[in-house]
Amino acid sequence: MLTVKIKNLTKTFNNQIAIDNLSLEIKKGKITGLIGADGSGKTTLIRLITGLLVADSGEISVLGINPALNKEKLNPKIGYMPQKFGLYEDLTVEENLKLYADLKNLPYDFDKILTFTKLAPFVHRLAGALSGGMKQKLGLACALMGTLEFLVLDEPSVGVDPISRKDLMEMVKNLINPNTTVLWSTAYLDEAHSFDISVVLDKGRVIYNASPNDIAKNAQEFEQKVIDLMGGYHKSASKIAQNYPNLDSEIICRVEANNLEKKYGDFYAVKNNSFCINKGEIFGLLGPNGAGKSTSFKMMCGLIKPTKGSAKIMGIDISDNPSKARSNLGYMAQKFSLYGNLTLKQNLDFFASVYGIENDRKKERVEEIVEIFDFKNIQNQKAEELPLGFKQRLSLACAIIHNPPILFLDEPTSGVDIIARKEFWNHIKSLSKKGVTTLVTTHFMDEAEYCDRISLFYKGETIALGTPCELKKRVGANTMQEAFVNLIKESER
Repeated sequence: MLTVKIKNLTKTFNNQIAIDNLSLEIKKGKITGLIGADGSGKTTLIRLITGLLVADSGEISVLGINPALNKEKLNPKIGYMPQKFGLYEDLTVEENLKLYADLKNLPYDFDKILTFTKLAPFVHRLAGALSGGMKQKLGLACALMGTLEFLVLDEPSVGVDPISRKDLMEMVKNLINPNTTVLWSTAYLDEAHSFDISVVLDKGRVIYNASPNDIAKNAQEFEQKVIDLMGGYHKSASKIAQNYPNLDSEIICRVEANNLEKKYGDFYAVKNNSFCINKGEIFGLLGPNGAGKSTSFKMMCGLIKPTKGSAKIMGIDISDNPSKARSNLGYMAQKFSLYGNLTLKQNLDFFASVYGIENDRKKERVEEIVEIFDFKNIQNQKAEELPLGFKQRLSLACAIIHNPPILFLDEPTSGVDIIARKEFWNHIKSLSKKGVTTLVTTHFMDEAEYCDRISLFYKGETIALGTPCELKKRVGANTMQEAFVNLIKESER
């Protein structure tokens, strides 16, 4: 039995091929993973399957229905969770659930799903005030409502910590009917290995369609096999680092947090946070969603005033002299924070001005960045129209346009494919060798291995501090994924 049958499907945007003569069958009752690099066609394919886009040519049948012609007939049978948070942030958890129940003509029977998602204590909290992991659980809860024949999830675990990702997978496996078909798009290859079937897309075509166990026995091997299928990763010298000035050996490049604390009413978002990052060090701040990582970042940048304690950038207190402290800093925010209605080049021009690059140098510097990042063919595209991988590269380009000695990167590779992530970290490690100091957060535990030291955050406090090897040794773990989970459990005890 088939849930989806696609034959010779093609979709183009402005003469660019997104889906290229693609044929695919998705079996009923299986969890099928959809994997591919940025721009490979994953989201376009999902939108064609759900009837949100119409193909240029080819045939598509979902549950025996043509989604382009009979979307209304298909909608009651499908649960769909889009890539971007599709809930109402100004409504509470309960109000969002009621809204989705009304749309599907379902009773307000949420006890089971609230218990399983652990959202029961937060039913009256606004969705916009939830942590990233909680938002994803709520989005998935809404998509799971009703008796579904087909559940479509477009990167539901993007930006979510390993524990919450595991919870999301358990939700799907435990709350769906055994005959329900699941299509799950993901950037996490350790997650992809747990699917019944893995479909790998490249340039709008299927290049692999079988059980992940057919090509690899474990997740780490599977990751390398997928990289090979995509054409492989060929490490080269970082152009970004090559064009970065060597930092004077006398420059301190030090970052300090001294008993930082942020309190909202009786709630501590961050409590007694202290660390010191030395010149050229890559310092990772890890923790579950809602642990206080981003709050710490914002205090370190001067975007939020601490309730108590201090933050210093190169010896300058961020509260006393924020402009001078921030001039030494390049900041890449967790969410894409550039100007979507401006072109890529206009964003670079703007940030060059913001960071004080003088007019006679600005044009030359922007052209340098366009060359270094290989932006030439897309420099006149609006930022909001760029694929996620290019948005992340643009964010990094804007953060380093003034050659800062210190970088703050808040989940810089969230949602980016494995090859783009490897290239990104090649740049970070190469900049480190030039003396650039980096504070970074990530939910990819393989990336945590690249850090010189790690501070593991939980419920607003540091529960472990050390090198990746030291943290793994402390709890007898073989990987940082295991160490992360075990250290959280140890803290709970």
